[in-house]
Amino acid sequence: MKKKIALLGSTGSLGKILCNYIFKNLNKYDVKLLMANKNSSQLLIQAKKLKAKNVIIHNKAIFKKLSNQKLGFNIFNSIDDFQKKNYGKIFDYSLAAISGLNGLEPTFKIIKNTKVIAIANKESIICAWNLIYNELKKFNTQFIPVDSEHFSAWFSLRNNNTKIKKIYLTASGGPFLNNKSKNNNNFTLSKALKHPNWKMGNKITIDSATMMNKVFEIIEAKNIFNISYKDLSIMTHPKSYIHSIICYQNGLFDIIGHETSMKIPLINSLNFNENFKINTTSLNLKKLNNLDLNLVNKKKFPTVKIINNLPNNLSLFETLLVAVNDKLVDLFLKKEITYNDLCNKLLKIINLKKFRRFKKIQPKKIDEIINLSTYININFKNLMYKKS
Repeated sequence: MKKKIALLGSTGSLGKILCNYIFKNLNKYDVKLLMANKNSSQLLIQAKKLKAKNVIIHNKAIFKKLSNQKLGFNIFNSIDDFQKKNYGKIFDYSLAAISGLNGLEPTFKIIKNTKVIAIANKESIICAWNLIYNELKKFNTQFIPVDSEHFSAWFSLRNNNTKIKKIYLTASGGPFLNNKSKNNNNFTLSKALKHPNWKMGNKITIDSATMMNKVFEIIEAKNIFNISYKDLSIMTHPKSYIHSIICYQNGLFDIIGHETSMKIPLINSLNFNENFKINTTSLNLKKLNNLDLNLVNKKKFPTVKIINNLPNNLSLFETLLVAVNDKLVDLFLKKEITYNDLCNKLLKIINLKKFRRFKKIQPKKIDEIINLSTYININFKNLMYKKS
């Protein structure tokens, strides 16, 4: 029997990888749902190639235009509209890969419809893990993390009851790892967008350059593995061959790696607990013999200091952090602020007195997270220049 699949964010970089893999193996998979925001041309191509049964296009104008056409599949404007006509565990596997806080609500809502959910949407795990976790338990849905660092650690830990001493997540260091200059002119947008190892969207590429992506991944790891921040650390690893290192209290440690390709965690999550084969390159001994692992330099990457100020329990402060960083990265991409402005203003804004109270407030509903993010977006110009 074919495995029934839902892909939320099918037109993004991760969605495309899985779509291409499924297309080559349509004898094994039945694509029940594809979802995108506004990339309708790519979405329609995917739907036709994969013989999808249902499509969600979130952009209202595009949905209205497409809904009047004969497309050969059902089309919806939201996950809510889809769920009004589809009930229960209708998917064997769902990928939640819509980027940003826009992906939070669909990720949360699809849990009740799927047996397995592979989450690539960072914001869901960072801002709403308590809500996500409760939903997973309520509907008996298996969770698999998709980030290479978290997937590798999860894969190693899944049947292991040995007590953990420390988990290290690796970071390439991005384009500025070996840049010794303090001249702001050397930290340009064009250089920041040239990631040495990974082909990613602009937003996450900038987050990699500032090391904010790794700060977010530390928060994710704390939530997923129920481990304290003091037992998590970041290592720079320019080759991106090793993704996590797990040290156990019994003195043993695991070093988990794979080639620099997101197809490894994605395809493994799709076929978990099955016998299958991925065509990969041979073990790279040259990389293994020169791993070049180092603890992250906090002077070079000051955003890493944020980890020391995070609350022990998940709170709305994490939503604040995500929302402020999103706005600053957007301004940097538009060349309205410099790279140094991005890092400095991030640290300044999240430390404003008015935001300290959020460290003690745990989100009880998805709406609380969305509302705080909306507040940041509306009032961001005032926050940029607030003194205290």
